[in-house]
Amino acid sequence: MSTAVITPTPTQHIQMHSAKPSFLGTVRGEFFKMARQWTNWIMLVLLLGAIVLPFVIEMTAPHVKTNIQTNPLHFYYNLLSITLSILRVFTGIFLLILAARTIGLEYQLGTIRILLARGLGRLQLLFAKLLAVALIALGLLVFGLILNYLLTVILILGLTGNLDSFNALNSVFWSDARIYVLSIMLNMGVTILLATAAAVVGRSVTFGLSVALVFFPIDNIATLMMTLAYRITQNDFWLNTTAYFLGPNLNAMGSVLTSGRAESIGSTPLYEVDPSGVAHGIQVDGAHTVIVAFIYAAIFAITAIVLTWKRDVKE
Repeated sequence: MSTAVITPTPTQHIQMHSAKPSFLGTVRGEFFKMARQWTNWIMLVLLLGAIVLPFVIEMTAPHVKTNIQTNPLHFYYNLLSITLSILRVFTGIFLLILAARTIGLEYQLGTIRILLARGLGRLQLLFAKLLAVALIALGLLVFGLILNYLLTVILILGLTGNLDSFNALNSVFWSDARIYVLSIMLNMGVTILLATAAAVVGRSVTFGLSVALVFFPIDNIATLMMTLAYRITQNDFWLNTTAYFLGPNLNAMGSVLTSGRAESIGSTPLYEVDPSGVAHGIQVDGAHTVIVAFIYAAIFAITAIVLTWKRDVKE
């Protein structure tokens, strides 16, 4: 018995050594890894429960049927504010954890060295991970909106037996709804970049998750501290500073962009009115919140890109 030995030709050797992972192949690999992490599926179940819960509460709340019949537009604005605020907050938490884990695990497990050794560029890997997380974020948003619409239909049919109240939804309402959805997309983008920057700086899941998850609570606590400092010193500087914090601007964005017709859960005024009726601090508008969000997003993105590009992976 003889064994045939096939020796690659010089051309085949060159092709094998020059072959590198494709960008789309890297993105598919990220989806593959995310789909096999039980933590992600557990968070999705919790997110689903958070979306459904407001409708269960509305179904059992008193006078809901009367509110729908007497002032349907006001009812739908309230429902829009609650459901989209919850979608914004809980998808934000999900994306913070997902992005921090997706990037931090490569450093923490040392698998990033294997990927780079196979010819994958550091920025190519980073952008592939960001694209994968961004596509998941977009999918979550579409799924959440469809689910909210279906649950709204079920709620109205269950309480009134018809969908006649939908006739009260005018063009202003749908315009506000579209603007609110766009604000959620911006929230998602900033959230992903925040978690990415934290994971890249710390090069670990623990550091990335810790910084990403405490950033917004610290933001809100700092707002309270600045308000307290203003009350003690009566110096507008302290209140003016809060208008440039990321968390309060993201919280207020949906409300100010719709001129207060749609509220944002968790939003707090970025200004204060004293007993004489004089406003202190900066009373922000929609453009201000969007600009602040983009500035923070740019800072997070530049930090992640520059550190990934310049720092060597030695550990």
